[in-house]
Amino acid sequence: MIYNNIRRKTEAVTVGGVRIGGSAPIVIQSMTNTDTLDVAATVAQIRALEERGCDVVRISVPTLEAANTMLAIRAAGIRLPVVADIHFDYKIALRCAEVGFDKIRINPGNIGDEERVRAVCRACNAKNIPIRIGVNSGSLEKHILAKFGAPTPQALCESALYHIALLEKFDFHKIVVSIKASTVADMISANRLLAQACPYPLHLGVTEAGGGSRGQIKSAIGIGALLCDGIGDTIRVSLTDDPTEEIDAAKQILQAIGVEGQSGLDIVSCPTCSRTKIDLIPLVKRFEEAARAEGLLELPVKVALMGCVVNGPGEAREADVGIAGGIGEAVLFRRGEIIEKIPESAVIERLLAELRGIAKDRKKQ
Repeated sequence: MIYNNIRRKTEAVTVGGVRIGGSAPIVIQSMTNTDTLDVAATVAQIRALEERGCDVVRISVPTLEAANTMLAIRAAGIRLPVVADIHFDYKIALRCAEVGFDKIRINPGNIGDEERVRAVCRACNAKNIPIRIGVNSGSLEKHILAKFGAPTPQALCESALYHIALLEKFDFHKIVVSIKASTVADMISANRLLAQACPYPLHLGVTEAGGGSRGQIKSAIGIGALLCDGIGDTIRVSLTDDPTEEIDAAKQILQAIGVEGQSGLDIVSCPTCSRTKIDLIPLVKRFEEAARAEGLLELPVKVALMGCVVNGPGEAREADVGIAGGIGEAVLFRRGEIIEKIPESAVIERLLAELRGIAKDRKKQ
């Protein structure tokens, strides 16, 4: 895979039991949108995210009372690494370190003077807790904004480096950095600059990306472009939606760029044309739903659903298994070689049977 051959080398940090950076797999993150003080709702959402494939979850901690929610989260049996999202009050960060959060997300410039930053660094060092520096286009320091006149990529990068230097001043090096912007091109450019200027793992995301397909497309462009450059160690697809949708979108981005070991089921299908002799569009949707229901979406296999036999087996020659449609029937092929004809009504079950067989064989290896 091209991506894995050019991946940027970074220091690694550990968040709970999850490594970020170095040679570790890309870590998928999300954030709860429940009231943190509603323990039952927050715990339920964390569990749903974990079941969907989330590696690290972040929760908002606006008060000391919210920080104490972490005790209830652990008491409920949650073991997923949890990040505290903190703004302004350094005392909340200190309390989060005490109660067992696995990472602290702060903007060092907005929690007060250097002595307060020093106190947070000391507390996190004592508990071996990483700090994520969060910079975005709406939180630039006045002196940096005055220098550049706008939240340009250069300004965003300079702000991140300013905060890194502040933590390093207090001998703190367990750092993850994120630069986010709602403008995709700025987010890409800023992270490319930062990747050349620091050795720390980078957290990627397009902030305020929106909901539905709009948010997914913006995130895929921004995150995907950087990952294809070998830049990025952990990602969050920020959507105005149910947080579990962020996990699905993140997985699809990793799959699309071919991140080794994190690809999952790669469904290849043609856009259809007048040669299409099978009802392909709903067929693809039904197949994906059936594969999800059987827990097969995590299988690193390429499956092709093609509309006709003219191009099907040839264009999808690299697929592990696939079908090409005919009138009321389809041909089943493996690696471009036609195996048998099957009725259109049996396509989904036949493909699922192939996947079950592949999964069984790989478990034996």
